[in-house]
Amino acid sequence: MSTDSPAKPAQEPTLVESRNRTSRRPGKWRISNIIDGRSLRVKLTTAALDNLGDAQAMRKAALDHLHGAMFRGRMIAQERLQQGADGLDTARLLAAVQDEVVHALYDFTTTHVHRARNPTEAERLAILATGGYGRGVMAPSSDTDLLFLRAYKASPHTESVIEYMLYALWDMGLKVGNAFRTPAECVKLAAEDVTIKTSLLDSRFICGDQALSDEMMSKFMKEAVEGKDAEFIMDKLAERDARHARQGDARYVVEPNIKEGKGGLRDLQTLYWIVKHIYGGETLEDVMKGGPFTRSEYTSFIRSAKFMWTVRCHLHYVTGRAEERLSFDLQPEIAARMGYRDRTGQLGVERFMKRYFLVSKDVGALTRIIAAKLEAEQKKKPEGFRRLLPQKTPQALADKGFVVDAGRVSITSEDVMKDDPLNMLRLFIIARREDKDIHPNALSAITRNLRALNESVRSSDEGRRLILDAILGSKEPGLILRRMNEAGVLGKAIPEFGGIVAQTQFNMYHHYTVDEHTIRAVEAIAEMEQINAERVPLATEIFQLVENRRALYLAMLLHDTGKGKGDQQIEGMKTATRACQRLGIPEDETELVAWLVGNHLELSETAQKRDISDPRTVTQFANLVGSLERLRLLYILTAADIRAVGPGVWNAWKGQLMADLYHNTAAALRGGRADESGVQAHLEARAEARRESVVEELGSIPHTLLEMETAYWTGFDVPDLTWHATALKEGGSVVCYRFPPEGGALTLMVCGEDRPGLFADLAGTLANLGANVVSAQVFTNRSGRILDIFILQDGSQQPYGLKDASRLQRLETALEQTLSGTSVKEPAAARMGRREAAFLVQPSAQIRNDVSTEYTVVDIAGRDRPGLLYDVASVLAESDLSIHSAHVGSYGERMFDAFYVQTAAGEKLTDADRIETLKERLLDALGQHEPDAPETPARKLKRSRAVDSF
Repeated sequence: MSTDSPAKPAQEPTLVESRNRTSRRPGKWRISNIIDGRSLRVKLTTAALDNLGDAQAMRKAALDHLHGAMFRGRMIAQERLQQGADGLDTARLLAAVQDEVVHALYDFTTTHVHRARNPTEAERLAILATGGYGRGVMAPSSDTDLLFLRAYKASPHTESVIEYMLYALWDMGLKVGNAFRTPAECVKLAAEDVTIKTSLLDSRFICGDQALSDEMMSKFMKEAVEGKDAEFIMDKLAERDARHARQGDARYVVEPNIKEGKGGLRDLQTLYWIVKHIYGGETLEDVMKGGPFTRSEYTSFIRSAKFMWTVRCHLHYVTGRAEERLSFDLQPEIAARMGYRDRTGQLGVERFMKRYFLVSKDVGALTRIIAAKLEAEQKKKPEGFRRLLPQKTPQALADKGFVVDAGRVSITSEDVMKDDPLNMLRLFIIARREDKDIHPNALSAITRNLRALNESVRSSDEGRRLILDAILGSKEPGLILRRMNEAGVLGKAIPEFGGIVAQTQFNMYHHYTVDEHTIRAVEAIAEMEQINAERVPLATEIFQLVENRRALYLAMLLHDTGKGKGDQQIEGMKTATRACQRLGIPEDETELVAWLVGNHLELSETAQKRDISDPRTVTQFANLVGSLERLRLLYILTAADIRAVGPGVWNAWKGQLMADLYHNTAAALRGGRADESGVQAHLEARAEARRESVVEELGSIPHTLLEMETAYWTGFDVPDLTWHATALKEGGSVVCYRFPPEGGALTLMVCGEDRPGLFADLAGTLANLGANVVSAQVFTNRSGRILDIFILQDGSQQPYGLKDASRLQRLETALEQTLSGTSVKEPAAARMGRREAAFLVQPSAQIRNDVSTEYTVVDIAGRDRPGLLYDVASVLAESDLSIHSAHVGSYGERMFDAFYVQTAAGEKLTDADRIETLKERLLDALGQHEPDAPETPARKLKRSRAVDSF
């Protein structure tokens, strides 16, 4: 930080928040142009002289002047940030403002309040900034960390000065961290606690007795720093690893913690601390230039620091607090403030988050580089007893230019990568073969030579072979793919994959960036192949029948490469074809990969949004698939894709629906009869087989179930059917529930006499009790009795009523009353969370008569909210439509529901006027209770359109 650099005087700050970037960024600043220290001290002296004899009035007047100066400085810093100044510049200005205020307060206190005209040794006092403030950078809501340094023992005078200053700072609204120590105590504590040592490493003199400060720093450097580099490095890296573990050890979570998360500011600070401990220096630039970084690495460090600090400062200013998590409700606002605008195929908020993750990735690369260089330095000058031990030399491998160094695969020199860029691919394959980690030195060489992995290199015969070997050459491809992606090699080897690296989708459905999701999906396929996928037994079973394993893995790796370019399936087919052609894949196999990518959503959408017991649904899907091999590959691909979305997204309900669709389609394809009558015959045969299994298990079937249609019997597996039959054996109305072994939600079964609007009343009852309907299946037998199955969660996405027996009892009682005809109160509008309110969700409604032979299908989509199912079902009931089946699904902030309905006459809805009226009423219901934009105390935040992407 420089307070002497030439700069134009700052303009008077304004309180108007503007998100428009000016054409010219603010120039350099001088602290004297922002806070005139001499003028401030004159005002403080005047306040003291005007209020002699009235300590309270004097204190109030002084604090008014100090707070006014601080407020002015902070407003100027905020305005400069909004005009385009980077966050590092802002943080330095804020620290300089704080310096002026603390220094002026100290001068006022020691001159007018607790003056020591001839300070004794015990009254010597120095004030140092520590922590981030000591580094000369402060976020808008950061703590002010101060070290009050005394010579040897506390005196009443120094204690009075410190107390007066601390209370004054607190009264100005500052969060102040403080310590009161001697130089000897500082050094002793630094030796015992690496956190204190790090804080002192950052310490910076502000005011008071500079000789005392210099004495402490000299003693600290000599006794706590010199000769202890290896120990400090080990402690800081262990601290980093523990922090990553607490944050989930994942760089690519879509709501990252910008300070503590992997690849965040704390990782940059860890590099700074390590370099400063070894090489010394004062400012950030001094430290990093004096360290082991090359010019380009130094530039990358400063660029990353500026970006991260810019995001952090905006976060603090927007929220008015020390917020470090970049949550959904804040992302659109920060993106807009930083100038990211929507472009064709990609939202501004998605462009911003991609930039964030690319910077985070750069931080990871810098960490590897510094680790490699410091390890090399430590080998040259080992500390302590290690100086007496013989140093192990790297062990050569059979592969030319590769060695095992300290248990990790490395290279003999950087020329290995320069002379043959394909060695960047071989490195990962060799590490896999040797079952060893990769040396940071080799990864650093890749970072510096990555551009050499160009089109001619990756398109060569050997390049193709190595790329395919990396993807397909092991039972656990996830490890090598993740290593290659972290190093930037995967995106270079397969440019289509490179296009989705660090890409996000602005919705609450996906938990990871697109590249991380893809690698997790490849890992899921590998689990299925190795018979480790306990929750997807069908995938493991049919994997043994798959004929083209390579096409499956390639399709999985490329399945999302069309995102951000338009229709992801159509564009994905194009990118997959291009990638396969470059890899030299035969034409028929390329077509198979492209087909899988172009249809990778079809099985999931058909299973979850359509009545898979309807022969037309199965027939249309069988005609789309065309062969058993494609069906097997598509099922495995779909199951892996859903499992990789995030924790808890795959569940038994989805698994059952997909398995039923698979079996129904496989039977149609295997029998050579993909027509509706052939499919109907197969469905009836399956239903009969399941009825026989239930009879074998229980001895008989309740009359209610005997009158159920084929759709019911093919919609559940035998254990579920047995549970239903056991619950219904006494007859009458029944409400029962259970927690399935796979967890995740409560399964609720409701059986009773049907009546108009019953489904709406049941949905309303559930909404009034705080139950979120994740899915619902509706069945009506020939005698007019309903059997509805609901999958329920609570507001925190946990199984409804888990460990709360009284809540479950209230649920059972309320539903029994609803079945008996008790009127249901319309659910009150629930308050939407800030994260959900950040999304703009466009509702839609379609009325279709081409999907089913007997029923009209009502497809709706919109914002998911409590009570929505009640509102929609009420509209259908009021329109004199009976619900044959309901297919309800929630996907983050969105819902997609499909209802198979008939008129009171048992026919399709064909009247054009009624269809248009129904559509209007549905859209009105979907648009009700739309939340306002998230707010801060000052203003509403910007929102962005939720991306419809699965």
